[in-house]
Amino acid sequence: MGRLAFPAPAWQDHRVSEPRTVTDPADPRLADYTGLTDVELRRRREPAEGLFIAEGEKVVRRALAAGYRMRSMLLTPKWLDVMADVIAEADAPVHVVDPALAEAVTGYHVHRGALASMERLPLPDAADLLAGARRVAVLEGLVDHTNLGAIFRSAAALGMDAVLLSPDCADPLYRRAVKVSMGAVFAVPYARLDPWPAALDTVRAAGFDLLALTPAEGAVDLSALAPHRLPRAALMLGAEGDGLTRHALAAADHLVRIPMAHGIDSLNVGAAAAVAFYAVTTAP
Repeated sequence: MGRLAFPAPAWQDHRVSEPRTVTDPADPRLADYTGLTDVELRRRREPAEGLFIAEGEKVVRRALAAGYRMRSMLLTPKWLDVMADVIAEADAPVHVVDPALAEAVTGYHVHRGALASMERLPLPDAADLLAGARRVAVLEGLVDHTNLGAIFRSAAALGMDAVLLSPDCADPLYRRAVKVSMGAVFAVPYARLDPWPAALDTVRAAGFDLLALTPAEGAVDLSALAPHRLPRAALMLGAEGDGLTRHALAAADHLVRIPMAHGIDSLNVGAAAAVAFYAVTTAP
């Protein structure tokens, strides 16, 4: 896959990775990091500009290891030694700021002390992901970045091969989703299914059984279906509260549920995803 092309910033030269102290929060070199708490702004800006923000040492390292190219890095002084090897290899400017300036620029307390602006990669085609997969998650309408990040973390930990997103799902590379996933959004390939729900036919055509997770009457216990024995399984999950839409439920091959005790009707979607991923990937 080719990378998106971006013009090199004017301040870059042959020593781009040499750390430079920045003292002005309005410095244009820090433009990628401004207003990170404005969710709507970031939703519009980051995909449009082809960037996302990686926060924290582990997340930055995992993004680089996954093949994402760094545009720049923003560090508070105490992180210079920790990130020394990354700085040495970086072909991008490294901005050093004190914690108060970092907070003034980003709009929040940057307690992890290390941020990197990264270039996005083009999304793969859903059919290409399905060709080499056996276990996939299909998410509909998940707009909560915390839940999305948690699902990606579980998908990576429990051996899911890919995640497919309806067009209205949140951006997996939004800062909060990346942070909650601990960088797992870089480990599990994902694609958009569009148009929705008609594109579910692409999943079925690839040989997958569509399993819709729902507490609705008529759903069978997930374990009774023995999903780990299915040659290919696509586990469908909907948004917190609303669940899957009736159109998505109608497209499923099976309606399945996780048995509940003590009068609890359902789990948080992130917790439900982890339980269901284990069920479809692991033999009892």
